[in-house]
Amino acid sequence: MALEHLTACAVPFSERKRMMSFQSYLDNIETKTGKSPSDFKTMAADKGFATGDGLTPDTKAGDIIAWLKQDFGIGHGHSMAIVALLKGKKREGAIP
Repeated sequence: MALEHLTACAVPFSERKRMMSFQSYLDNIETKTGKSPSDFKTMAADKGFATGDGLTPDTKAGDIIAWLKQDFGIGHGHSMAIVALLKGKKREGAIP
């Protein structure tokens, strides 16, 4: 049996799909915008939406969604990936 098959079987399909989905969102956003997740963290901090610890108290997900749609043409689902990243709920490349 191939090593990839054994490794893949160690993690249930539903979990692999969930893990890959978030990173796929980030990869697609970077391809579309040329901006990395780190770039979005910096830009969000510059706009006053986030700090190193998460979103600022007055920032709502809708604020970030509107910004990303207006400035980058990013849709709702991909914007929510950036929101999760900024909140610290998800990390780039991390396996939960």
